[in-house]
Amino acid sequence: MIMIMASKSSPHDLPDVSGLSIAVLGGTGDQGRGLARRFAMAGHEVILGSRSAERAQAVAAELGEGLPVRGMDNAGAAEAGDVVIVAVPWDGHRALLESLKDVLAGKIVVDCVNPLGFDKRGAYALPVEEGSAAEQAAAILPDSRVVAAFHHVSAVLLLDPEVEKVDLDVLVLGDDREATDVVRALAARIPGVRGVYGGRLRNAHQVEAFTANLISINRRYKAHAGIRITDI
Repeated sequence: MIMIMASKSSPHDLPDVSGLSIAVLGGTGDQGRGLARRFAMAGHEVILGSRSAERAQAVAAELGEGLPVRGMDNAGAAEAGDVVIVAVPWDGHRALLESLKDVLAGKIVVDCVNPLGFDKRGAYALPVEEGSAAEQAAAILPDSRVVAAFHHVSAVLLLDPEVEKVDLDVLVLGDDREATDVVRALAARIPGVRGVYGGRLRNAHQVEAFTANLISINRRYKAHAGIRITDI
């Protein structure tokens, strides 16, 4: 197990996470590929997970020669990563986590799934029995350290080779302060990004739901908008 060194005296101090490997479940989708690419560019070993190991391996190769990215099935990726990002479609969220409950025990699990529906009026937040996707993950994975983050990151910007810095704050929510600090530090590994503590996991619903507002903004202005938090 990799030790995370930290000497913190203020909320702005972050632990050293440079040696952590990152698994991305659902890593062949746009958001998963984008996050994988940026973390690999920052020097992290990245393991893409997919239902198909062959598909994951092909996408890993597509991300670029020389990047430390490899592909496995979701179970293999979950076991291999120090930190595991869940970036699967909402309709497959519960089943995937239930199947990996034992593998994910003891790990920091970062849930960035947005439960959204779409109709002729646009995107809207779906009700979740547990309150949010992140709270559903925490209920399914009682032995994991669940954190909510990376909900508002544009996959288009993450994957664009012309974009060197992403102008964005990532809201990081969770009940385990050490785990949220690790995820904040990982967010900061992407140039231009800050990880900002956004509260307890019970507040993840409005963060996930706000993605619907961002989709509306981006459609109206033909943009890839994110959020910035002022005065911190």
